[in-house]
Amino acid sequence: METISETAVTKAAEISLWHLVMQASWPVFFVMLGLAAASIWCWAIIFNKYYTFRREHAANDRFEQAFWSGQSLEDLYRGLGGRPSAGLASIFLAAMQEWKQSQGAAMRAGFAGVQKRIEKVMDVAIQKEMSELESNLLFLATIGSAAPFIGLFGTVWGIMTSFQGIANSGQTNLAVVAPGIAEALFATAIGLVAAIPATIFYNMYSADAAKVQSRLENFADEFSAIISRQLDERA
Repeated sequence: METISETAVTKAAEISLWHLVMQASWPVFFVMLGLAAASIWCWAIIFNKYYTFRREHAANDRFEQAFWSGQSLEDLYRGLGGRPSAGLASIFLAAMQEWKQSQGAAMRAGFAGVQKRIEKVMDVAIQKEMSELESNLLFLATIGSAAPFIGLFGTVWGIMTSFQGIANSGQTNLAVVAPGIAEALFATAIGLVAAIPATIFYNMYSADAAKVQSRLENFADEFSAIISRQLDERA
C-alpha cells in the first residue's frame, strides 16, 4: 500500500503543463502543437488588425476634414497625388483620375458615360479597400469555430489512451487514470484558448469593417452627387 501511495504522489507531482505536453501521445501532441500555433497566429492577426483599423479611421477622419474644409477638388487632388492613399482618399483619387482621363473624350462625345465610369471606379476602389481590411478575418472565424472540435478530438483520444492504460495495467487507482485524463482535458483547454479570442475579435472586426464599408459607400454617393452637379453644369 505504501508503494502505491508513493507512486500516486509521484505521478500527481508530474502532472504539470510541460509534462502533459511532452508525455502526450503523438496524436494529442500534434493537436496541442497545432492549436498553440493557431492561437499565436490568431493573436498576430488580432494585433495587426487593431493597428490597421486604427490607421484607417484616423486617415478617413483627416481626409473628411480636408474634403469638407472648402478647398477645391483640384487643390485637394494635387495635395494627395504624391502621397500613398488609403480609405476615403484612395476612392477620391481613383474617381479624380478617371474624371481627368475622361474629360477629353467627354468634351467630344458628351458627358453621358462619365458619371457611370466614375461610379464604377469608386465601387472597384471600395472593394479593394475592403478586401485588404477583411483579409485574414476568415482565419479567425475558422479557428473560432473549428478549434473547440479539434481540441475535443484530442480529448477523446486522450481518454481512449487512458482506458487502454487502465486495461493494460489492471489498476484503476488515480495515479493511473489522472495523467491521461489531464492530458485529454488540456487539449480541450488549448482549443478553447485559441477559439475564444478568435471568435470575439472576429465579431468585433467584422462589425468594424461593416462600419468602414458604410462610410466609404456614403462618401462615394456624396462625391458622385458632386460630380453629377458639375457634369450638369458643363452639359
